[in-house]
Amino acid sequence: MTRIDFYVLNSHSSNARLQFACRLAYKAWQHNRRVYLHCGSEQEAEELDELLWSFRPDTFLPHALYECHGDEPVVCGWGREPDPYNDLLINLSNETPEFFSRFNRLAEILVDHEPIIVPGRERFRFYRDRGYPLDTHQIRIAG
Repeated sequence: MTRIDFYVLNSHSSNARLQFACRLAYKAWQHNRRVYLHCGSEQEAEELDELLWSFRPDTFLPHALYECHGDEPVVCGWGREPDPYNDLLINLSNETPEFFSRFNRLAEILVDHEPIIVPGRERFRFYRDRGYPLDTHQIRIAG
């Protein structure tokens, strides 16, 4: 059964959400995990792809857009099921991905901004009502 972690950031910024997604993807990659970052739109996936090049200037995180991927361990995508990924799904869309249950882990990243937190609460109830193991982490962002 998919293990689900909610990361609730003490920020209103959607950029803080993307920055945290990069950090989480990097940490997972360091532990030999394959990561699919599910975005709400093509534009958001492209923005995240760009951010993955620069969020840590001292390191390199091998990644690609889903449309262009080969065998990269980290991929940004939107709108459809991400074959062959099934290890860690980081959901940045405001909807429950239909394919989430085939992943070992799901990370939901929320910020204190109504258009993000309200659908996040709905997803939390959706997963809880179906018996998925849930953990919530309050994350303090400096600044």
